[in-house]
Parts: sequence; structure tokens; C-alpha cells
Amino acid sequence: MGFIDQKRVNASLALQRGHYTFPRAAKLREAFENCLHDYYVKAKIGGHFEARGLLVTGESRVGKTSETVRLVEEFNASMTAMPNGKLGKIIYCKLDGSISWKDLGHKTLEALGYPANPRRTQGELWNMVRHQCREQDVIGLYYDECQHAFTSGPKSNEKLLDRFKALMKEPEWPLMLILSGVPVLASHVNSEEQIAHLLSHIHFDKINLGRFADPTKDPDMIELNKLVYTYAERADIDVEDLVDVDFLQRLDFACASRWGLVIELLIRAFGLCRLRSQRTVTVKMFSEAYAQNSRLPQGLCPFTAPDYRNMIDGEKLTQMMLDE
Repeated sequence: MGFIDQKRVNASLALQRGHYTFPRAAKLREAFENCLHDYYVKAKIGGHFEARGLLVTGESRVGKTSETVRLVEEFNASMTAMPNGKLGKIIYCKLDGSISWKDLGHKTLEALGYPANPRRTQGELWNMVRHQCREQDVIGLYYDECQHAFTSGPKSNEKLLDRFKALMKEPEWPLMLILSGVPVLASHVNSEEQIAHLLSHIHFDKINLGRFADPTKDPDMIELNKLVYTYAERADIDVEDLVDVDFLQRLDFACASRWGLVIELLIRAFGLCRLRSQRTVTVKMFSEAYAQNSRLPQGLCPFTAPDYRNMIDGEKLTQMMLDE
């Protein structure tokens, strides 16, 4: 007996492939296109110029990385010719844990497909980064989870910002920068006026229910409802008898107000329905799907607990969900 159940794979494949376009995606795309247009025009004019870039912030699991990566991949796949006649590219690099400028140079070279001997000096590594970017027609660098680069104190952080700024103003080959991370990243970047001016800031909010007395007029409630129905339609699952204000509030609570976690749960729940050939989803199905990825005590579930907000500590639940 194999470990991969093809029926289970087929049940969730279409759901996993799907992409839900949030209203915020339009703002991110507009800012991204503005940066590219600015770069193209300046490169066409010629001479020295400074590139612009993006600062994308938001709490964990709100979808900022997936939305930004999607744009970068779309640009790279578009094979857009720059004024020099060559196809421009943007390279993605994810940071994890505290990282020095030298480490960042080494990691960037790896992302460029050109690993270097770590015994090389910091200056040598970054000279190689600049050279490889120019040779490979890389016009931008996307550093995800960039808050990890700002961990060594104010003086070190100031130097880091100066170095980022130097990349954007590099005389021979200026680079667009995309920096994404949790909200504290914005406070680091905004401490340096010039680079804050060069980076357009897009913030991704968590789900924020309860801002309106009438839930039917709450924009996040409306968006959450639309999200559920969109994934249900993709799975050909009936949710009419399940979805009401109470269910959506429980869904929000269960997923720590994170859009990304809601989508993951919808995929699991509707995937279970398809696997079992059930055309209508129930609270029981959502509870079962939630239990697959929950560290709450057995039997305790936000979808079934009568007084769930008092029975389950919301802050601890958030911590458990994000520590997975």
C-alpha cells in the first residue's frame, strides 16, 4: 500500500491550484507596475538613475508573500524586453533567522544560481552579486521575511539601509528592491527618509470583523463570505445551509483572523467533501478538517463549542496556529 492516496490528491487538486484575487491585489499590482514603468523609462533615457521598489508588510499568514511572488513570477514569465533589448528578471530570496550583510550577499548569489565560496570577503560577494545581476539581466531583488536582516541594533540597521539604498542607486546597474515582512519591518525602513521615499508601502491587513454594527455591511465579512462561496463553487459543494454570520465569525476566530489560514481550511474541508462524494458541507466536516491541523484538546473546536470565545483563549490559539 502506497503513502499517496490518488483519490485524496484528486479531491483537492483543483482547490490547491486555484487563486483568489483579493481587492488588495489590485493595489499591489499597481504599485509593482509603477516601479517597473519608472525603471523602464529611466533606463531608456540612459545615464545614472535610482530605481524604486516596494515595501510589503503584514502579519504572518495574511497572503503578502503569495501575492507578491505571484506578481514576480508573472513578470518573469512575461519575458519583458528592457530598453537594452534583453529580458528583465526579478530574483526571489527568502531570509530565515538573523542574517549579516555578508550572509545576505552569499544567499543572493545562491538565488542567482551562482554559489560562491563563503570564505570570500563581504565586498567580494557583493561585487559578484552586482556583476551577476548585470550579466543575467536581473533588474530587481525580492527579499522575503526581510525583518530578519534588522536584528543587530540601530547602528547596524542604519548601515543595512544605506547598503540597500546603494543597490537602488548603483551607477552601473541600479536594482529595484522588494522587501516584505511583518509590520516591524516598516518601522525599520521608515527610520531612513530616503529609502522610505524610494519604496512604495503596501500593507496587508488581517481579517477585521466587527467594525460595523450591521455585519452585512462589514467589508471583511462580505469578503470572507465571498471567499467561502468562491472555493465552494470550485469544489462544486453546497454551503447554503451552513454559511451565516455565526459561521463566518467562528471561521475567522478558528483561523486567527488570517486570510491564508482560512483558505487552507477551506481547501481541507471541501477536499474532504469531494473525497467522500458529499455535495453538501456540514459543521462536522469543517470540525474534522480543522482537527487535522489543530493542537487544541480533543473535542474542543471553535465550530462546535457553544461559547467558543470564552472556552478558547484567542491569543493562545493564534500562537498555536502561527507556530505550526
